[in-house]
Amino acid sequence: MSKRILLVVTNVDHYETDPSHPTGLWLSELTHAYDVFAERGFEQAIVSPAGGKSPLEPRSLKFPNYDKSAKAWHDDPSRMALLENTASPEKIDAADYEAIYFTGGHAAMFDFPGSKGLQQITREIFEQGGVVGAVCHGYCGLLETSLSDGSYLVAGRNLTGFSWREEVLARVDKIVPYNVEEQIKGRGARYSKGLLPFVSNAVVDGRLVTGQNPGSAKETATKVAALV
Repeated sequence: MSKRILLVVTNVDHYETDPSHPTGLWLSELTHAYDVFAERGFEQAIVSPAGGKSPLEPRSLKFPNYDKSAKAWHDDPSRMALLENTASPEKIDAADYEAIYFTGGHAAMFDFPGSKGLQQITREIFEQGGVVGAVCHGYCGLLETSLSDGSYLVAGRNLTGFSWREEVLARVDKIVPYNVEEQIKGRGARYSKGLLPFVSNAVVDGRLVTGQNPGSAKETATKVAALV
């Protein structure tokens, strides 16, 4: 039987702190991972906090983020249809999956942390010996996830994710709802970042795999696949 990976995307299409500012899924963070997993023969499903449509971050559809992988997905109606009708957490049985992979985009800051359904799925996959992966703002989905013993999944573990320096350089530091780098450290995570911003950087700590930024998606997915 093929191994199965659950991909997590957002439902949010604008900054709740600034409704005039659009956001959404950072497309290449999904497509690079999807390509890696497909090449290795994994079955993939897509889930979101509320189910239904996952909107796209407009900036992810512009050069240099709109690369060959993202364009191929965007130009394929069957692939785009996968983002129109994502599963909701209650429709997912964690026992069916060997890994979960959180994609990013600033939208994830708003709807990933509070999703009890995603927290349960993540905990169950991890505790049944599966792999938990996240790239860029995907690690917002790990902020509130606890294990059965009550401890945070990230506590004492090495990880990375979109850094505060990169928020500043992206000129969104004034409108993001919180500093996720500081928040994850507050959960006991051993956060680190690459020497240079926006350069691929992935960290593996046991069955937790995290990538720092959009450019890290392929490396992160490759490291997840190696553990599944």
